[in-house]
Amino acid sequence: MKKYIYVSLFITLVMNEAKAQFIIATDESAVLSNQSTLMQFQDNDTRGIILPANSNAQTSPTNGTFILDQSDKKVKMFENNNWVNLSEVGELSSLITNNSTDNGDGVIVGADSSNAEGVLVLESDDKALVLPRINDPVTNVNSPYPGMIAYDTKSKTIAIFDGKVWNFWK
Repeated sequence: MKKYIYVSLFITLVMNEAKAQFIIATDESAVLSNQSTLMQFQDNDTRGIILPANSNAQTSPTNGTFILDQSDKKVKMFENNNWVNLSEVGELSSLITNNSTDNGDGVIVGADSSNAEGVLVLESDDKALVLPRINDPVTNVNSPYPGMIAYDTKSKTIAIFDGKVWNFWK
């Protein structure tokens, strides 16, 4: 019950002060790596960010948008007004269907508003997202979920799981 209260308090504080820097961690000793970090995850964990699985690529996304496109089973990023494939054809049989009725606009961190649309939108002129850092996700993540993304500290690349294999980007 105590953990639930702390988590609820944390979420409330983050939602009320969306311009603040924060770290998502279970270790109380975790600290932000530097002042240019808007959002960071605990080091040496085996969990990454799960990208949204959409039934088709959005028609007017913002540059920097990442998705797992269910129509062709590929992880994609929207860059220079085009979708760029970040993976080969993956396997989506382990996707869990989301039957949520929530039609919210998502969460914006770092600004009061944004022109970008997404589940989580980070807005900052001088701060960045630090991906979860995992040492060798191929070996250390036992059951990766399709659309998982993290920074591989062993190969020093971005690691993306497409439901079938890990894909790596420098």
